[in-house]
Amino acid sequence: MIHAATKCARAAAATIRGRAIPVRYTTPLRLIHGVPNANHVAIQMVNYALSHARSQRSDESYAQGMLVLEQCLGNQASYDQVSQDSKATVLLAMSDLLYESGNSSEAIERLKQVMSLTLSSFAIRVVAVEALVGLLIQSGQDDASMNVADEFLELVKERGHENLQDVAATAKTIKGLTELVKGSIESAESLFRGLENREICKGNTALSYGEFLHATGNFEMATEMYQKAIHGVTDTKESMSSCNMNLKAVSLAATFALGQLESHIGNFGDAEETLTSALTSAEEHYGHNHPKVGVILTGVALMYRNKAKQERSSSIMIQEGLFRRALELMKAPPLDSEGIINVETQEVMALARGGED
Repeated sequence: MIHAATKCARAAAATIRGRAIPVRYTTPLRLIHGVPNANHVAIQMVNYALSHARSQRSDESYAQGMLVLEQCLGNQASYDQVSQDSKATVLLAMSDLLYESGNSSEAIERLKQVMSLTLSSFAIRVVAVEALVGLLIQSGQDDASMNVADEFLELVKERGHENLQDVAATAKTIKGLTELVKGSIESAESLFRGLENREICKGNTALSYGEFLHATGNFEMATEMYQKAIHGVTDTKESMSSCNMNLKAVSLAATFALGQLESHIGNFGDAEETLTSALTSAEEHYGHNHPKVGVILTGVALMYRNKAKQERSSSIMIQEGLFRRALELMKAPPLDSEGIINVETQEVMALARGGED
């Protein structure tokens, strides 16, 4: 959790990753060493499975897509880099479908399997690390995310990759993000320092740095970083990424974070336009009934509440309707329920419930 230095951000940000900080989780990682050596048949099966699952975005289509991937995974060996790259590619696709269908815990396990493939290309393992850290943070496993980030940073140093800008910036961004979530502001600042002046500062790197600036009150520069993140995703034609670090997730998170920032500083016209864009994008990508749509609806409702307070107007009916719909999409249990609430959305649910009062 982000402590005293970033508490001001909590009220302004119900986040796309389900944490009450101006987040995003996420980063497109451009292929650093070229396209991994996955075999052609595996790539065809992966593309078919992903396309089929996302064609309807139903429980049935996702289950069918997973069956194709499980069959493909069973056909992959693990004795050299080519075979392990093929296996890793299938596992990343499985983690994507599991994440999109709401099963983050199983997605995490698939990403850990990729990390165990020590003969696979470094580029593909970087993708897995980035996605794994993103999901661990989203699910509230901050210590675990810190450990993964630390191990990756050490691995980059051991292999001498710290001289490669893309790799070094990715490693620092991942580590900086975990420090930010843990509330270690000074450590996060030391890792992000200087990134804004580099060509690599786009996509997830710009988004994560923007979140740091947002949380520490540098709204002008945070706005610039969010815009760089959005434009960086648009300009990236070939990338490899997974789960809440993929291109769509980065673009959506950056747009949502920018909308929250605009609301926070009182630019409600821009905030409404930006948040509406994020909402439309989330509905198109995840479907109208996905929990992420509920998260964004909470942000929209909070924006209307802030606007009503500043302008001394009333939009209670609109706010209540949005909050109730958000809670419904996030499948919030009754307040007196003894059941376990998913860590990913519990803080956003608290914000939504507070908005109903």
